[in-house]
This record gives sequence, structure tokens and C-alpha cells, in this order.
Amino acid sequence: MNTEANEAAREVYGRLRATIGGVIRGQDGTVRHLLAALAAGGHVLLEDFPGTGKTTLAKALARSVDAQFTRVQFTPDLLPSDILGVAVFNQKDSVFEFHEGPVFTNILLADEVNRASPRTQSALLEAMAEGQVSVEGSRRPLAELFFVIATQNPVEFRGTYPLPEAQMDRFAMQLTLGYLEAEEEAGILEAQVAGHPLDRVTACTGVAEMVGLRRAAAGVAVSAELRRYMVDLVGATRRTVGVRLGASPRASLALMKASQALALFDGLDWVTPDHVKELAISVIAHRLVLDPQAEYAGRSNRAIVEEILREVPAPA
Repeated sequence: MNTEANEAAREVYGRLRATIGGVIRGQDGTVRHLLAALAAGGHVLLEDFPGTGKTTLAKALARSVDAQFTRVQFTPDLLPSDILGVAVFNQKDSVFEFHEGPVFTNILLADEVNRASPRTQSALLEAMAEGQVSVEGSRRPLAELFFVIATQNPVEFRGTYPLPEAQMDRFAMQLTLGYLEAEEEAGILEAQVAGHPLDRVTACTGVAEMVGLRRAAAGVAVSAELRRYMVDLVGATRRTVGVRLGASPRASLALMKASQALALFDGLDWVTPDHVKELAISVIAHRLVLDPQAEYAGRSNRAIVEEILREVPAPA
């Protein structure tokens, strides 16, 4: 283990958490998991009701990192080319020139992603899974630091298109913010009397340090017993009554990488069962598809993962 690199990475995490925490109140756990996904090289889906701070959280992270940031407001008329880019004919040189779309960035905010059509939603699949896009017959690599934060309103809202299973599986985590307690909400009002805290945020780290954070997280040790525990948790979703589609091996990989990031944040050189348990719901629940009977009976994805955590024994 590179102790110096790990300490530097933890310092970066501390600065990011403090900076974002100055904007987003009462969401320490959500911020911790968001940064774990970023350090693990995954992507995050924020789902909650309007006005709970989804976009503000994404903007706070983007302004905390000295990197290229792009926001795309997803609407029903948005086309794949509006995201990926398009070739335009240059009459002077008689050639087609490719104009990069907003996906060619470091941090991409896909705001209200489920308001766009499934065709447009699918434009992000290759970018999120492989760090590249295929446009106009050519493969074009994305930046080494490429992180997607997508927000969506609950699917019951009018004008939304549920994300398909393949798209959901591309997100390392699904996080929610929820409503705050009265005292915390009153604190938000006080903080914004003279302006928005977001306007005072300045970058506390850069792309090179973020890449270093990812490399340090990847170097955290994971025992064979813990790897098997992760596989058993994910595998149990495929055998649970009421689950029509369980989590894929991509969930096991996301759980391992995010757990490595949490261990790094906590100053450890190895992953513990508590790290896995802390992340299991955020990493696994959104990938499950329930039978209609289970939904009618009131079962939820979150509750099923909680049941599995109680039933599958963790290594000592």
C-alpha cells in the first residue's frame, strides 16, 4: 500500500465532503456515498421529489472540482445527437467535421433524465459503461475522469419515461435525499437570506487529484471471504421470491469498488463487512425488478435487500 498516496486521497475526500456539506445540509450519508461512487469510477442516479436538492448537490460537487462540467436538461424533444454530437459539413474544405456534444466532459449532469424518450436515454449507455461513444462510424474516447450524475423524479409523475433495466444497471448507485427535519430546513432558509451558498463554492481539488483518489481506492485490499460475501448478497436477489429480475454481476463489481472507496475514506487499508452492508441498498436495490404480485403486496426493492442482508451471514 502507498501510505502517502492514501493520505493524500483521504485529504481530497475531506476537502470535498466539507465543501459540499457547506451547501447541502443534513445529507452527510448521501454525500459520502456520492463521493464513494465517484472514487470507484461509477455513476449515480439521484431520485427524489422536486425541490429536495438533487440538482444543487450535483452542482456543488461540480464546483468543488476544477474540471469541465456540463449540464443537460432532458426533455421529450431531446435527441441522441444533442448529447453525443453531430457531424457538420464544412463547405470550405468539403469535409464533415464532428462537433462534440456535452457528453465530452468530466462531470455530466443529466437533469431529469427520465423526461427524455427511451431512445435519447440510451445514448448514455455506451458512455457510462465503456467511457467512449460510437458516433458517425468512429469510436471516440471520453475523458479519464468521466462521471455522470443523473437526476429523476419518481416514475409516477406525469411526463416521465421509466429508465429501462439496462440503463439502471449502468448506475453504480441510486441515492435519495428526502425531506429534511424542520430545524435543518430552517437552517437552509437562514443560509440563503443573503444569497445561495452555492455561489460561494470554489474548487478545492482538480482532475489529477481525483484520478489519484480513484487509483488509491482501487488499491484497497478486499479479502476472498468478503468478495464471496458480496457475490452471495447479489446472487440472493436472483433467488428471492417476488423478484422477477435480480441484480447482475455488474452490481457485485460496483459493490466491491465502492466498498474500497469507503474503506479508504475511513483510513483503512482493507474493506470490512460494515462497508459492504452500508452500501448494499444503494448499490443493489435499484437493479431489481419485482413481480406484479410483489408490488401489489407492498414489497419494495429496498425492503428485499434489507431482508437479504439479515439472511446472508457476513464473514467474521
